[in-house]
Amino acid sequence: MAKKSRTKSRTAQPLAEGEVGPRQPCPCGSGKRYKACHGAPGGAAPYVARPFEGLPSECDIVAMRELVPAATAPLTLKDDPERPVLLASLLPMAAPAMARESGQTWLGLQVQHSFGDPSRDLAAALQEALAAEKPGIVGLVEPPAEGPRLQDLITGDKLEVTVHDGFEFWIADLEDTTGMEAALEQANSAATPTARLTSVEAAYWTNVGTKEHLRWVMPEPEDDLLTALARLHVAGRDVLVPDSRFVGMFRAHGLLAPVWDLPLGTGAEVLEEPADRFAQDLAEALADTSDLTSEQRAARSGLAGRQVTIR
Repeated sequence: MAKKSRTKSRTAQPLAEGEVGPRQPCPCGSGKRYKACHGAPGGAAPYVARPFEGLPSECDIVAMRELVPAATAPLTLKDDPERPVLLASLLPMAAPAMARESGQTWLGLQVQHSFGDPSRDLAAALQEALAAEKPGIVGLVEPPAEGPRLQDLITGDKLEVTVHDGFEFWIADLEDTTGMEAALEQANSAATPTARLTSVEAAYWTNVGTKEHLRWVMPEPEDDLLTALARLHVAGRDVLVPDSRFVGMFRAHGLLAPVWDLPLGTGAEVLEEPADRFAQDLAEALADTSDLTSEQRAARSGLAGRQVTIR
Protein backbone atom coordinates (compact mmCIF):
# COMPACT_ATOMS: atom_id res chain seq x y z
CA MET A 1 0.00 0.00 0.00
CA ALA A 2 1.37 3.36 -0.97
CA LYS A 3 2.36 5.64 1.85
CA LYS A 4 0.18 8.61 2.50
CA SER A 5 1.73 11.96 1.89
CA ARG A 6 2.89 13.63 5.09
CA THR A 7 2.04 16.99 3.57
CA LYS A 8 -1.35 18.15 4.73
CA SER A 9 -3.62 19.39 2.03
CA ARG A 10 -4.23 23.07 2.26
CA THR A 11 -7.09 25.06 0.87
CA ALA A 12 -5.75 28.01 -1.09
CA GLN A 13 -7.07 31.27 0.25
CA PRO A 14 -8.45 33.68 -2.37
CA LEU A 15 -6.23 36.66 -3.07
CA ALA A 16 -7.40 40.12 -2.15
CA GLU A 17 -7.76 42.67 -4.91
CA GLY A 18 -4.31 43.83 -6.04
CA GLU A 19 -2.54 41.03 -4.13
CA VAL A 20 -0.02 38.84 -5.94
CA GLY A 21 0.33 35.11 -5.27
CA PRO A 22 3.83 33.80 -4.38
CA ARG A 23 4.06 31.63 -7.51
CA GLN A 24 2.70 34.27 -9.88
CA PRO A 25 5.06 36.36 -12.04
CA CYS A 26 6.29 39.39 -10.18
CA PRO A 27 4.40 42.47 -11.43
CA CYS A 28 7.64 44.42 -11.62
CA GLY A 29 8.44 42.66 -14.91
CA SER A 30 11.63 40.91 -13.77
CA GLY A 31 10.43 37.54 -15.07
CA LYS A 32 10.86 35.96 -11.63
CA ARG A 33 8.14 34.55 -9.43
CA TYR A 34 6.85 37.03 -6.87
CA LYS A 35 8.20 34.96 -3.95
CA ALA A 36 11.70 35.18 -5.44
CA CYS A 37 11.53 38.89 -6.20
CA HIS A 38 9.49 41.58 -4.48
CA GLY A 39 7.82 38.98 -2.29
CA ALA A 40 11.07 37.57 -0.92
CA PRO A 41 11.82 38.22 2.78
CA GLY A 42 14.64 40.74 2.92
CA GLY A 43 14.67 40.95 -0.86
CA ALA A 44 13.50 43.73 -3.12
CA ALA A 45 11.25 46.45 -1.74
CA PRO A 46 7.61 45.40 -1.34
CA TYR A 47 5.55 45.68 -4.48
CA VAL A 48 2.88 48.41 -4.38
CA ALA A 49 -0.11 47.48 -6.52
CA ARG A 50 -1.56 51.01 -6.80
CA PRO A 51 1.41 53.36 -6.35
CA PHE A 52 -0.25 56.62 -7.39
CA GLU A 53 -3.40 56.24 -5.31
CA GLY A 54 -4.41 59.46 -3.61
CA LEU A 55 -3.13 61.76 -6.34
CA PRO A 56 -5.98 63.66 -8.07
CA SER A 57 -4.41 62.95 -11.45
CA GLU A 58 -3.66 59.29 -10.73
CA CYS A 59 -5.27 58.13 -13.99
CA ASP A 60 -3.36 60.64 -16.13
CA ILE A 61 -0.07 59.70 -14.46
CA VAL A 62 -0.72 56.04 -15.26
CA ALA A 63 -1.58 56.97 -18.86
CA MET A 64 1.56 59.09 -19.24
CA ARG A 65 3.68 56.28 -17.84
CA GLU A 66 2.14 53.47 -19.88
CA LEU A 67 0.75 54.69 -23.20
CA VAL A 68 1.29 58.37 -24.06
CA PRO A 69 4.46 58.95 -26.12
CA ALA A 70 5.07 62.66 -25.49
CA ALA A 71 3.32 64.61 -22.75
CA THR A 72 4.25 66.97 -19.94
CA ALA A 73 2.62 68.45 -16.83
CA PRO A 74 4.00 71.03 -14.37
CA LEU A 75 4.36 69.83 -10.78
CA THR A 76 4.08 72.03 -7.70
CA LEU A 77 6.36 71.18 -4.78
CA LYS A 78 4.84 71.41 -1.30
CA ASP A 79 8.00 72.89 0.23
CA ASP A 80 8.99 75.16 -2.68
CA PRO A 81 5.97 75.95 -4.86
CA GLU A 82 7.83 78.54 -6.97
CA ARG A 83 10.52 76.10 -8.11
CA PRO A 84 9.85 74.89 -11.68
CA VAL A 85 9.41 71.10 -11.96
CA LEU A 86 8.15 69.35 -15.07
CA LEU A 87 6.74 65.82 -15.18
CA ALA A 88 7.28 64.16 -18.57
CA SER A 89 6.19 60.92 -20.14
CA LEU A 90 9.68 60.27 -21.54
CA LEU A 91 12.97 62.12 -21.16
CA PRO A 92 16.10 61.82 -23.33
CA MET A 93 17.72 58.39 -22.89
CA ALA A 94 14.76 57.41 -20.68
CA ALA A 95 16.36 59.39 -17.86
CA PRO A 96 14.57 59.20 -14.49
CA ALA A 97 15.24 62.90 -13.88
CA MET A 98 17.29 65.83 -15.17
CA ALA A 99 18.65 69.02 -13.68
CA ARG A 100 18.47 71.46 -16.60
CA GLU A 101 20.74 74.37 -17.42
CA SER A 102 17.65 76.60 -17.38
CA GLY A 103 17.19 75.84 -13.69
CA GLN A 104 14.22 73.58 -14.28
CA THR A 105 13.98 70.08 -12.83
CA TRP A 106 12.49 67.39 -15.06
CA LEU A 107 11.05 64.09 -13.86
CA GLY A 108 10.51 61.15 -16.24
CA LEU A 109 7.78 58.51 -15.96
CA GLN A 110 8.88 56.03 -18.63
CA VAL A 111 12.12 54.57 -17.26
CA GLN A 112 14.05 51.31 -17.47
CA HIS A 113 14.05 50.40 -13.78
CA SER A 114 11.32 49.05 -11.50
CA PHE A 115 11.94 48.71 -7.78
CA GLY A 116 8.46 47.83 -6.57
CA ASP A 117 7.00 51.26 -5.81
CA PRO A 118 7.15 53.68 -8.78
CA SER A 119 5.97 56.52 -6.56
CA ARG A 120 8.94 56.03 -4.22
CA ASP A 121 11.27 55.72 -7.22
CA LEU A 122 9.98 59.01 -8.65
CA ALA A 123 10.37 60.77 -5.32
CA ALA A 124 13.96 59.55 -4.95
CA ALA A 125 14.91 60.68 -8.47
CA LEU A 126 13.19 64.03 -7.94
CA GLN A 127 15.01 64.66 -4.67
CA GLU A 128 18.38 63.88 -6.25
CA ALA A 129 17.69 66.17 -9.20
CA LEU A 130 16.57 68.99 -6.92
CA ALA A 131 19.78 68.62 -4.91
CA ALA A 132 22.07 68.41 -7.96
CA GLU A 133 24.80 71.05 -7.94
CA LYS A 134 25.20 71.11 -11.73
CA PRO A 135 23.04 70.25 -14.74
CA GLY A 136 22.85 66.62 -15.81
CA ILE A 137 20.97 63.33 -15.75
CA VAL A 138 19.93 61.75 -12.47
CA GLY A 139 19.52 57.98 -12.51
CA LEU A 140 18.58 55.18 -10.14
CA VAL A 141 20.83 52.12 -10.32
CA GLU A 142 19.60 50.41 -7.17
CA PRO A 143 16.43 50.44 -5.04
CA PRO A 144 16.09 53.70 -3.15
CA ALA A 145 16.17 53.67 0.63
CA GLU A 146 13.05 54.31 2.64
CA GLY A 147 11.82 57.83 2.20
CA PRO A 148 8.99 60.01 0.92
CA ARG A 149 6.81 59.05 -2.03
CA LEU A 150 5.68 61.38 -4.81
CA GLN A 151 2.44 62.04 -2.89
CA ASP A 152 4.55 63.46 -0.04
CA LEU A 153 6.50 65.91 -2.22
CA ILE A 154 3.95 67.49 -4.54
CA THR A 155 0.65 69.27 -3.91
CA GLY A 156 -2.65 67.56 -4.52
CA ASP A 157 -3.61 69.85 -7.37
CA LYS A 158 -4.94 68.22 -10.54
CA LEU A 159 -2.30 68.16 -13.26
CA GLU A 160 -2.57 70.19 -16.45
CA VAL A 161 -1.44 67.61 -19.02
CA THR A 162 -0.15 68.78 -22.40
CA VAL A 163 0.17 66.15 -25.13
CA HIS A 164 2.85 67.02 -27.68
CA ASP A 165 3.11 66.03 -31.34
CA GLY A 166 6.74 65.08 -30.74
CA PHE A 167 9.66 65.59 -28.38
CA GLU A 168 10.63 69.15 -29.26
CA PHE A 169 10.03 70.02 -25.61
CA TRP A 170 13.35 68.26 -24.94
CA ILE A 171 15.17 71.27 -26.43
CA ALA A 172 12.67 74.05 -25.70
CA ASP A 173 14.79 75.48 -22.84
CA LEU A 174 18.15 75.16 -24.63
CA GLU A 175 19.98 77.89 -26.52
CA ASP A 176 22.39 75.50 -28.26
CA THR A 177 20.73 72.36 -29.71
CA THR A 178 23.75 71.19 -31.70
CA GLY A 179 23.98 67.40 -31.77
CA MET A 180 20.39 66.86 -30.66
CA GLU A 181 18.87 66.61 -34.13
CA ALA A 182 19.41 62.87 -34.72
CA ALA A 183 18.10 61.81 -31.31
CA LEU A 184 15.08 64.06 -31.69
CA GLU A 185 14.28 62.74 -35.15
CA GLN A 186 14.55 59.14 -33.97
CA ALA A 187 12.27 59.77 -30.98
CA ASN A 188 9.71 61.62 -33.09
CA SER A 189 9.60 58.82 -35.67
CA ALA A 190 8.55 56.33 -32.98
CA ALA A 191 5.81 58.53 -31.48
CA THR A 192 2.27 57.71 -32.58
CA PRO A 193 -0.19 60.61 -32.95
CA THR A 194 -2.00 60.97 -29.62
CA ALA A 195 -4.55 63.37 -28.13
CA ARG A 196 -6.18 63.70 -24.71
CA LEU A 197 -9.95 64.18 -24.72
CA THR A 198 -11.18 67.28 -22.90
CA SER A 199 -14.73 66.15 -22.08
CA VAL A 200 -13.63 63.34 -19.72
CA GLU A 201 -10.62 62.47 -17.56
CA ALA A 202 -7.62 60.40 -18.73
CA ALA A 203 -9.03 59.24 -22.10
CA TYR A 204 -6.48 59.22 -24.92
CA TRP A 205 -7.06 58.79 -28.64
CA THR A 206 -4.21 57.42 -30.75
CA ASN A 207 -3.54 56.45 -34.36
CA VAL A 208 -1.21 53.47 -34.70
CA GLY A 209 -1.28 53.44 -38.50
CA THR A 210 -3.49 50.44 -39.20
CA LYS A 211 -6.27 51.55 -36.84
CA GLU A 212 -7.20 54.09 -34.21
CA HIS A 213 -7.87 53.47 -30.54
CA LEU A 214 -9.38 55.16 -27.53
CA ARG A 215 -7.68 54.07 -24.29
CA TRP A 216 -9.29 55.35 -21.11
CA VAL A 217 -7.74 54.88 -17.66
CA MET A 218 -10.47 54.73 -15.01
CA PRO A 219 -10.19 55.05 -11.19
CA GLU A 220 -13.04 52.76 -10.08
CA PRO A 221 -12.30 49.44 -8.31
CA GLU A 222 -11.91 46.67 -10.88
CA ASP A 223 -14.83 44.52 -9.71
CA ASP A 224 -17.25 47.45 -9.75
CA LEU A 225 -16.02 48.65 -13.13
CA LEU A 226 -16.28 45.20 -14.75
CA THR A 227 -19.84 44.83 -13.48
CA ALA A 228 -20.84 48.24 -14.83
CA LEU A 229 -19.17 47.60 -18.19
CA ALA A 230 -21.03 44.29 -18.47
CA ARG A 231 -24.36 46.05 -17.93
CA LEU A 232 -23.54 48.57 -20.67
CA HIS A 233 -22.23 45.92 -23.06
CA VAL A 234 -25.38 43.81 -22.87
CA ALA A 235 -27.49 46.95 -23.37
CA GLY A 236 -25.44 47.90 -26.44
CA ARG A 237 -24.37 51.15 -24.80
CA ASP A 238 -20.59 50.67 -25.13
CA VAL A 239 -20.40 51.69 -28.82
CA LEU A 240 -18.87 55.15 -29.03
CA VAL A 241 -19.18 55.87 -32.76
CA PRO A 242 -20.45 53.81 -35.71
CA ASP A 243 -18.18 50.82 -36.47
CA SER A 244 -16.25 51.29 -33.22
CA ARG A 245 -15.80 48.26 -30.98
CA PHE A 246 -14.99 47.78 -27.32
CA VAL A 247 -12.15 45.23 -27.52
CA GLY A 248 -10.98 44.78 -23.95
CA MET A 249 -8.83 46.45 -21.38
CA PHE A 250 -5.37 46.61 -19.88
CA ARG A 251 -4.37 46.72 -16.24
CA ALA A 252 -1.64 49.03 -15.00
CA HIS A 253 -0.65 50.20 -11.52
CA GLY A 254 -3.84 48.93 -9.94
CA LEU A 255 -6.19 50.54 -12.46
CA LEU A 256 -8.25 49.25 -15.34
CA ALA A 257 -8.31 50.94 -18.76
CA PRO A 258 -10.98 50.00 -21.32
CA VAL A 259 -9.89 50.09 -24.98
CA TRP A 260 -11.94 50.73 -28.11
CA ASP A 261 -10.98 50.11 -31.73
CA LEU A 262 -12.04 52.97 -33.98
CA PRO A 263 -12.37 53.25 -37.77
CA LEU A 264 -9.48 54.99 -39.50
CA GLY A 265 -10.26 58.66 -39.95
CA THR A 266 -12.25 58.98 -36.71
CA GLY A 267 -9.90 61.43 -34.97
CA ALA A 268 -10.14 62.71 -31.42
CA GLU A 269 -12.58 65.60 -31.80
CA VAL A 270 -15.55 63.45 -32.82
CA LEU A 271 -15.14 61.35 -29.65
CA GLU A 272 -15.76 64.19 -27.19
CA GLU A 273 -19.56 64.02 -27.06
CA PRO A 274 -19.81 60.19 -27.20
CA ALA A 275 -17.18 59.87 -24.44
CA ASP A 276 -19.08 62.32 -22.24
CA ARG A 277 -22.29 60.39 -22.84
CA PHE A 278 -20.57 57.10 -22.04
CA ALA A 279 -19.20 58.56 -18.80
CA GLN A 280 -22.74 59.44 -17.74
CA ASP A 281 -24.01 55.96 -18.70
CA LEU A 282 -21.13 54.41 -16.77
CA ALA A 283 -21.91 56.44 -13.66
CA GLU A 284 -25.49 55.21 -13.87
CA ALA A 285 -24.36 51.60 -14.28
CA LEU A 286 -21.94 51.91 -11.34
CA ALA A 287 -24.79 53.11 -9.14
CA ASP A 288 -26.98 50.14 -10.13
CA THR A 289 -26.91 47.60 -7.28
CA SER A 290 -29.37 45.10 -8.75
CA ASP A 291 -28.27 41.51 -9.39
CA LEU A 292 -26.78 40.79 -12.80
CA THR A 293 -28.83 38.76 -15.24
CA SER A 294 -27.37 35.53 -16.63
CA GLU A 295 -26.50 37.38 -19.83
CA GLN A 296 -24.77 40.15 -17.91
CA ARG A 297 -22.83 37.63 -15.80
CA ALA A 298 -21.63 35.91 -18.96
CA ALA A 299 -20.63 39.27 -20.42
CA ARG A 300 -18.75 40.17 -17.25
CA SER A 301 -16.83 36.90 -17.35
CA GLY A 302 -15.92 37.51 -20.97
CA LEU A 303 -14.84 41.09 -20.37
CA ALA A 304 -12.59 40.07 -17.48
CA GLY A 305 -10.55 37.92 -19.87
CA ARG A 306 -10.14 40.50 -22.61
CA GLN A 307 -6.59 41.60 -21.86
CA VAL A 308 -5.17 43.77 -24.63
CA THR A 309 -1.59 44.74 -25.40
CA ILE A 310 -0.87 48.46 -25.13
CA ARG A 311 2.59 48.61 -26.71
